[in-house]
Amino acid sequence: MAERNIKELITFIAKSLVSQPEEVSVQETESSDGIIMELSVASDDMGKVIGKQGRIAKAIRTVVKASVNRGDKPVFVEIVD
Repeated sequence: MAERNIKELITFIAKSLVSQPEEVSVQETESSDGIIMELSVASDDMGKVIGKQGRIAKAIRTVVKASVNRGDKPVFVEIVD
């Protein structure tokens, strides 16, 4: 249940940043280390999601990390092409 909320959170943040929100998708993969959320956006919007020196991407990861409950598996956000 918590993973679904985090997926929605990542999707909401990404759609707010990009100019082509219909191209935003988040795929969830579970591994032994934790849960990996793969965020993909249109190639034109990649810079908007990453930001200068990766600041936006880092901020997204910080928000996600803060929203995960202590006992849950860690959640990692990867931005993919």
